[in-house]
Amino acid sequence: MHRLRELAPGIVLCAGVSAVAVVLARVEAALFGHAWLEPLVLAILVGTLLRSLWVPPKALAPGIAFSAKTLLEVAVMLLGASLSLTAMLAAGPALILGIAVVVTLSIVFSYGIGRAFGLPRHMAVLVACGNSICGNSAIAAVAPVIGAQAKDVAASIAFTAVLGVVMVLSLPLLMPLFGLSELQYGVLAGLTVYAVPQVLAATAPAGVLAVQMGTLVKLVRVLMLGPVVLALSLADGRQEGRGKRPGFARLVPWFIIGFVALAVLRALGAVPEALLAPLASVTGILTVLAMAALGLGVDVRIVARAGARVSATVVLSLLALGAVSLGLIRLLGTA
Repeated sequence: MHRLRELAPGIVLCAGVSAVAVVLARVEAALFGHAWLEPLVLAILVGTLLRSLWVPPKALAPGIAFSAKTLLEVAVMLLGASLSLTAMLAAGPALILGIAVVVTLSIVFSYGIGRAFGLPRHMAVLVACGNSICGNSAIAAVAPVIGAQAKDVAASIAFTAVLGVVMVLSLPLLMPLFGLSELQYGVLAGLTVYAVPQVLAATAPAGVLAVQMGTLVKLVRVLMLGPVVLALSLADGRQEGRGKRPGFARLVPWFIIGFVALAVLRALGAVPEALLAPLASVTGILTVLAMAALGLGVDVRIVARAGARVSATVVLSLLALGAVSLGLIRLLGTA
């Protein structure tokens, strides 16, 4: 009960932001016949605007953090019930290999850009891994392995938070610009957007197929974190050095394991069809709450504190990742 009382105020705030987002989406639909900005995206926008104008008191912090992390992870796990093992296998070895190649090229290129702009080695590694794999999660996992300083970690996470929101809002514009199909757009979103929940927000306007493919590609991309952290540890010669190494649960988060488990259960017929719609509804509600919480954690003014060199590195790295991803889509001829 004590924990519940501690979390309740922040969760209520996130619920309020989510309610505003839902109302705005309905107003959009009433005015234009279609909600161009989904509640997921609007929740991020409203939360970010509120956070930039007002700093929530400390009493709200636990509930906001819980919504942004735990509720977010539960939502991603439940999404596994909407994907069957057949759908996962349908990605094919070519796409899986392509994802690994894209991540590797992106890390190398991003690191090179960072060093060219004069970033310290550790900072360049953090930016490269954050951009190429999964944003904050990759930065948090890589930082202790390479012995990164706290200020470098903070600056890297600040940019992934802000730029992640920008990506969610701007990526849908590329679908008509490049003539991408729903499936192709899902692949692009999975390869470029930082976090799994942000992929949901970026792909939701394009349709169910884009959401499923984007999530699948993104999860394969996240699984690259384990090999990358191991490779960095070996390259840095820190196997016996300072600090505690990330364990299996850190490299492969529980919600990804849960996602795959639910997908397997769905393929085996162990998830009743009658539960699929309620699970989808719960997933949607939790995701909007999580997006509101993520927005409440972003203050756009933090960008100014990180410096022009980091800004240029992150933006150019992301553009390079997008270009390589589009190249992979064209090469594979994804329909």
